[in-house]
Amino acid sequence: MIALFASALASFLVIIDPPGCAPIFASLTAGTSAEHRRKMALRSSLIAWCILLFFALLGRPLLHALGITLASFRLAGGIMLFIIALEMVFERRTQRREERAHSVEGADDISVFPMAIPMIAGPGSIATAMLLTSRAEGVGETAIVLGAMSLVILLTLAALLAAGPLMRLIGVKLEAMITRILGVILAALAAQFVVDGLRQSFPGLR
Repeated sequence: MIALFASALASFLVIIDPPGCAPIFASLTAGTSAEHRRKMALRSSLIAWCILLFFALLGRPLLHALGITLASFRLAGGIMLFIIALEMVFERRTQRREERAHSVEGADDISVFPMAIPMIAGPGSIATAMLLTSRAEGVGETAIVLGAMSLVILLTLAALLAAGPLMRLIGVKLEAMITRILGVILAALAAQFVVDGLRQSFPGLR
């Protein structure tokens, strides 16, 4: 049981990568209020947990019934994530936030997209949840896998809550530079999602 929990915990930690999500979350919520950031962190973590729980328990039967493959998730998630990356590189999100006067009501809601999906509950974490639960034998092992998944989501929430204050300490200019760098990294990640999706859809591609 301990070995199963450790294996599941390591798998979800590597795939979800809580420390990697934190600076992206800070960049997407820069200039908004602390209350708004807390709401976005809590909501994105909760939504991601619900998505992973759903696919862990019912994912494979649903996708099979609808004729949808994980490759399709990778393609769609990659395209949407690439759009967000372009906005980060060219500071379009910053311009919109300034026009909306940084109000909570007008601030961008990034809890569902891109944070909950595909950043936290992306194709990789969804596939991991489905794979680990499909390999589990009995209710006990399934509960262990779900417990490991829930712990990683809690760690992700903690990382998101701590991201804002840490990013503010480094200053506006450095934050803008980091935002552009993260945008480029996000673009590369999005491109990798698309490439992986194409390879899965067309095995003959290299």
